[in-house]
Amino acid sequence: MNSNRLEAFSDGVIAIIITIMVLELKVPHGATTAALVPLIPVFLGYVLSFFYVGIYWNNHHHLLHACDKVSGGVLWANLHLLFWLSLFPVTTAWLGENGSASAPAVLYGVVLLMAALAYWILQGSIISGQGPDSLLKKAVRGDWKGKASPILYLIGIGAAFWDARIAEGVYTLVAMLWFVPDRRIENALAHE
Repeated sequence: MNSNRLEAFSDGVIAIIITIMVLELKVPHGATTAALVPLIPVFLGYVLSFFYVGIYWNNHHHLLHACDKVSGGVLWANLHLLFWLSLFPVTTAWLGENGSASAPAVLYGVVLLMAALAYWILQGSIISGQGPDSLLKKAVRGDWKGKASPILYLIGIGAAFWDARIAEGVYTLVAMLWFVPDRRIENALAHE
């Protein structure tokens, strides 16, 4: 089967994830700008998670365009990724409400790490289904960001036990690495 249904389903789930995250932003209690100050940590957590979900959506889109066929393994690997992404709203809200606490920063990092591993599994499932001459395999070789991200997440998780703000800084750094568009799959498709 082709990837159209998988992509449509994934897009819908990701749209719901973003909707749930934005619904966690509460209306300020007061009509002055001072009423916004207590909401800043929650808003910053939302911004970071929005970027993460957007990064996954963008890369997922490119990944599926390099996918010739979808197998049962790819379907399950995709659900695995969506599971971890679906935890972003609750971990984002917990981190935003308790930004200087270790436990929310650790859990947020664990969810980021698991989403990265799930994406790697999905990518591997697609590559194995396409065989050794896979266009996707050629496009993603030398994936330094994909290899560095889990290491940085582990560093962030460890740092969260000491100071949650350092962990948040590491998680932001990883998002900034991925914010720069990765054009390898696009370029490989253009030369195909």
